[in-house]
Amino acid sequence: MSTARCIAPAAAAASGSGRCLFPGKEHRTTLTAAEFKEWLKQFDADGDGRISRRELREAIRRRGARFATVKAWRAVRRADKDRNGFVDDGEMEGLVEFAEKELGFLISKDPAPAASSASARHNDWKW
Repeated sequence: MSTARCIAPAAAAASGSGRCLFPGKEHRTTLTAAEFKEWLKQFDADGDGRISRRELREAIRRRGARFATVKAWRAVRRADKDRNGFVDDGEMEGLVEFAEKELGFLISKDPAPAASSASARHNDWKW
């Protein structure tokens, strides 16, 4: 079982707000694909650079989602193009798409813009 740590999005780090993306409702903050991948790396328990179904299940559980085992199985099945049971770096885009569509993550393809005010920082929340 890995220990989750908080990562701050680029906009929050630049503004010094120090808000945490995970756990809780902060997962609804818009992430870049790079930030999502960085968050996911903390669950790579064996450090092999690939995400297994078990590691992904832990990430989904930490996010607070229900039916983590089924969702992890579906995510790996959809993203794993070479059918080796792991999501490699080359297959990560499929996992990003799954996280957006099935897990409710808000993932942008562009780097996160710097937020200039408190109201601008909350415009990306999905209520």
